[in-house]
Amino acid sequence: MGEIKKIIIAGNPNVGKSVIFNALTGSYATVSNYPGTTVEVFRGKTKAGGEDFEVVDTPGMYSFVPVTEEERVSRNIILAEKPVLVIHVIDTKNIERMLPFTIQLIEARLPVILVLNIMDEADRLGLKLNIKLLEEQLGIPVVSSIGTMGKGITAIREKITGYAALEASTLKIVYDPAIEKFINDSGLDRLRALLVLQDDTEIINTLKKEKKTVFKELEPKIEKLREKYAQPLSYLIALARQQSATGIVEEAKEKKEKPAGNFTEKLSRLTMNTFSGYILLAAVLYFGLYLFVGKFGAGFLVDLMEKKVFGEWLIPPAAKFIENIFPWKAVQDIFINDYGIVTLGMRYAFAIILPIVGTFFFVFAIIEDTGYLPRLAMLIDRAFKKIGLSGRAVIPLVLGLGCGTMATMVTRTLSTKRERLIATLLLALAIPCSAQLGVIMAILSGLPVILFIWLAVINAVFITAGILSAKILPGEAPSFFMEVPPLRLPKLSNLFMKTYTRMEWYLKEVMPVFLAVSLLMWFADYSGLLKLAIRLSFYPLSVLGLPLSTATVFIMGFFRRDYGAAGLYDMSRIGLLTHNQMLVSVVVMTLFLPCIAQLIMMIKERKLGTAMALTGVVTVIAFGTGFILNLALNIFKIVL
Repeated sequence: MGEIKKIIIAGNPNVGKSVIFNALTGSYATVSNYPGTTVEVFRGKTKAGGEDFEVVDTPGMYSFVPVTEEERVSRNIILAEKPVLVIHVIDTKNIERMLPFTIQLIEARLPVILVLNIMDEADRLGLKLNIKLLEEQLGIPVVSSIGTMGKGITAIREKITGYAALEASTLKIVYDPAIEKFINDSGLDRLRALLVLQDDTEIINTLKKEKKTVFKELEPKIEKLREKYAQPLSYLIALARQQSATGIVEEAKEKKEKPAGNFTEKLSRLTMNTFSGYILLAAVLYFGLYLFVGKFGAGFLVDLMEKKVFGEWLIPPAAKFIENIFPWKAVQDIFINDYGIVTLGMRYAFAIILPIVGTFFFVFAIIEDTGYLPRLAMLIDRAFKKIGLSGRAVIPLVLGLGCGTMATMVTRTLSTKRERLIATLLLALAIPCSAQLGVIMAILSGLPVILFIWLAVINAVFITAGILSAKILPGEAPSFFMEVPPLRLPKLSNLFMKTYTRMEWYLKEVMPVFLAVSLLMWFADYSGLLKLAIRLSFYPLSVLGLPLSTATVFIMGFFRRDYGAAGLYDMSRIGLLTHNQMLVSVVVMTLFLPCIAQLIMMIKERKLGTAMALTGVVTVIAFGTGFILNLALNIFKIVL
């Protein structure tokens, strides 16, 4: 049986590549790291014309000259994996800016299908294109689509079915005569000759290794070309492509009306405005996180699951069953009582954590699908520059409010090592995951003063740690560019599918850990190790002004921060903490060590030495902040 044929989906970020990918493959992708990198590549299967294909959804790229690791991986996939088709997805309203990459794909002699996606937005702006004329000019098939509504997918499948009949495009961009002469005399294919002129280090290094003699002959010619022109060669090449793209689009335009300012456009501008943007962000946080996740998820749903489902329907019959089967208390305690699998592990996972995680993932899906996330990145970019980050860092940091492990992995999309390190530190230190955040909001929802102080302290630590990191760590300030998709109403089925998929992933990750922690706590309790750990915790906890009973919570919190937060929830509910102790404990728990899963991801992404150093810094800051806070409350005799 021959190797399965490959179709590669390529294009800028935020143009709907993944929507097209999911529509073609009918499922969420299988994910794997590209060899030798930490960049993830999505792969799936599709069938067209009775033939099976592997579909590869590549990371976003702007051209064949890579700037980021993601772009380098995408280029390597396109050039190395020999696809039978490259589906180039673009945002139609930005066709003039994105068409130069289509031209590059054609110059690479690749079989290309151009997908004009987000066509509804282009229509709304009055942009009408003659698809037939565009096909003739480019010499490739062109399909219009609205991926989020499933429109155009059938047409894409039809084009895939006819892939074997596709002929190489005859389109040729004619560059300056001296550049054309170099390309013709270089002995290289057109794409690689142009990449050499654009100072592509990877292509140049490959030539130096594999075609040393050829490159030696080319070097003086390249130098002569550089001396001939006032502007860089890369600029002249990009300008020629852009002029050609502009000419093609102008000819293909049937109608271009002046877009009328409507509500969506005004709202889009308001989300990125310095004043109104932060007001809208506050509204999103209040209604999305505080009311929906905090009140509804961590309040109503947790109460329903814990008191009704577990408290009345599951735990009593389970306890009776276990007591009848096992007459030995030690064995009974594995399943029920203080550290039992049912009463602690499953109750925490399903009754306390799952409703909070589920409601957060639903809110996050809305933020993603509406197009608000890139606008939030644009809004926060200027402020983030002061802490050594670009607006792009808002994506892993917001994702960290869902799961710190996943977010730490996503930091790899940031452009510099320095930025990735700062983001990893801030995620480990001051970004609580959704389960932890929801539990803390449930604890503090009836205590607005304590909630406000907690927010102020965590924000102060976040900003201070970021500013100091930016000053201490060497490296240049990050640059930032992001494609901003149109604002749109999300599709309900997509929201539920995303939420379900992420909840399924979370449960698969969290359940084994929760059950293992229950068994570990049971063993530690029966072996006396827990009592020893609690005794050793006496001094540090007394310095923080916390009762000894919180030691168990912090020990559990090391295994999973949300587990520890759930323990605090239990303590606060039965009145074991004063308001002052509650404030100090939630601050320390929020800033406390990341959970084991996040720590493992930190080691994987940043290496062992760096991960351990970050963990040490986080521990010192967490307990140091708790100590200062407790000291201030005592000195000023504040009783909350």
